[in-house]
Amino acid sequence: MAKYRKLGRNSSQRKALLRSQVTALIENGKIVTTEARAKEVRKQAEKLITLAVKEKDNFETVKVSAKVAKKDAEGKRVKEVVDGKKVTVYETVEKEIKKDMPSRLHARKLMDQVLYTVTEVPTEAAGRKKNTKTVDLTNKLFDEIAPKYVDRKGGYTRIVKIGLRKGDAAMEVLLELV
Repeated sequence: MAKYRKLGRNSSQRKALLRSQVTALIENGKIVTTEARAKEVRKQAEKLITLAVKEKDNFETVKVSAKVAKKDAEGKRVKEVVDGKKVTVYETVEKEIKKDMPSRLHARKLMDQVLYTVTEVPTEAAGRKKNTKTVDLTNKLFDEIAPKYVDRKGGYTRIVKIGLRKGDAAMEVLLELV
């Protein structure tokens, strides 16, 4: 019995396809794809969610002080003259950050091997690089998705058959997070 479906592609193309579909599933919550692809994507997505559920509370909060440039009302750095030179004014800020324990850090790195980085572009700035931000899907897995599935023992995704695709009559399905 085969361990995985080849999906009519060589290994690098197959891995890229599955990575992109798992990334889309985690980002959007559901995707429409063929039945064979959905079954392969389901395997990888469920492993990632299981990993997130196991490691979701494995961190400690640490207080950190950092020097940050002081900014005016327009968002520009405040400068003052010292010895004839303009120097930026800094202020210290106290922050609380989450520090991952070693096993959670390892889980995060395993997730980053599978998930692509996602750039979110606001609709009013479509086509421009300004105001884009990268979405951290590993944080989304730990903070949003894992708490929903704490009491559940597997079965985090659902496959719903939609019907045959018009072009090649492949069975199309909706793969969604439960």
